[in-house]
Amino acid sequence: MKVLITGADGMLGSHIILELIKRNHEVSAFLLPNQPKLFPELHINRIQGNILDIEGLKKAAHGHDAIIHAAALTDVWPYRSEKIRSVNIDGTKNIVEASKFAKSQRLIVIGSASSCGIGSKEKPGTENTPFISHKYGLDYIDSKKAAQDYVIKEVKENNVPAVIINPTFMFGAYDSKPGAGKMILAIKQGKVLGYPTGGKNYVAAKDVAVAVANALTLGNAGECYIVGNQNLTFKEAFEKIAHVLEVQPPKWAIPKWLNLAVSWIIEKFAILTKTIPVISYRTMRIGYDEHYFSNEKAKKELNSTTTNLDIAIKECAEWMEKNGL
Repeated sequence: MKVLITGADGMLGSHIILELIKRNHEVSAFLLPNQPKLFPELHINRIQGNILDIEGLKKAAHGHDAIIHAAALTDVWPYRSEKIRSVNIDGTKNIVEASKFAKSQRLIVIGSASSCGIGSKEKPGTENTPFISHKYGLDYIDSKKAAQDYVIKEVKENNVPAVIINPTFMFGAYDSKPGAGKMILAIKQGKVLGYPTGGKNYVAAKDVAVAVANALTLGNAGECYIVGNQNLTFKEAFEKIAHVLEVQPPKWAIPKWLNLAVSWIIEKFAILTKTIPVISYRTMRIGYDEHYFSNEKAKKELNSTTTNLDIAIKECAEWMEKNGL
């Protein structure tokens, strides 16, 4: 297939490109202007543009059999941001319109597991668990949920052939921002003194890429698919990272009241100095909740894979070291 992918220069986008090329698809990468050349050794059609420019996006989409929309703003600071909402919601609406214009056979939208309902280890959240994460007051979470709802509405009302992939927290190479790499680096440097008592689901980015590539022909339009792997407490996750890196893990569970108080002070100082806080009050609240998910639907309908997380952590650390991060 001839496939157009937005957000191609991100960690997940990079893995998707490699997976598509491995399957002999013809790949077009839709990139913001003046980005470093992506995989210069590979035959990729590079198209410069912005997902907020609907006409440019339609032009780029023309002639493609499928579109994969991986572009998004994942920032959680500031909590409320018109830019985040514009990119994540308006950008997705533009992608849908471009898909209609191009009469694409498949549109795959990369959502977030945060748009699904959370659960415990005993009863993990599924695609049908009621969404409650609006309680955190983060435009990132709220905008991804709004974009997901819009796509589902378009499937029902206009027969847009869209499937939504909802990854959990990803580890892997090409983490240039970095995202999960920040956690790995902090543990390697011994900067993590303790851990909150909540937890989340983790997955290898390359497993998400496999699910995305499979969704070109598998899965049902209008459906969401949580792509994850292991549900781990932060204690378990930090111990796993430390084991891979051969360093000592954080040993102490930090009381919720203490972490919230410290994060509140750090946040207020950041506001005064107009900097980005290392930790923030609302995101620290998330660290004390259970954000566990089931990936059974994706395994059954998309044949999603589950790479050992130790491998994904090692690949992330080695890639960061190799690239001076």
